[in-house]
Amino acid sequence: MLRQIFVNLPIKNMARSRAFFQALGLHFNPQFSNEQGACLQIADNIYAMLLVEPFFQSFTKLPISDAHKSTQLLIALSCDSRAEVDELVRKALGAGGTTPNEPRDMGFMYQHGFADPDGHQWEVFWMDEKAAPAQV
Repeated sequence: MLRQIFVNLPIKNMARSRAFFQALGLHFNPQFSNEQGACLQIADNIYAMLLVEPFFQSFTKLPISDAHKSTQLLIALSCDSRAEVDELVRKALGAGGTTPNEPRDMGFMYQHGFADPDGHQWEVFWMDEKAAPAQV
């Protein structure tokens, strides 16, 4: 059975968030986007729903975390190459993102990341699965 994943993220400013992710070369599905929420298509079956905070709050009774002050989740996205990892981070920084960590090269895996304008951390990586050490 085909599955999809929708990660729901609280945002403060829809226009700012849309501009940021469009600068990364990502697209929104207009059928599922309006002023309260925007459906960011990351891959064929992977989406992030960017929801303005009051709308996001309608789905939970718990308080919304400030992603600039604490980490609740890390969103990890694979890339096809080390160069693509660096290019995506470069685009993110150019569009107003920040980088919470230095790149890490583990030989079989290269990892870097960025924080979007709302502080959500996106970890981007390239991995050569055949060169990965065996896990016990």
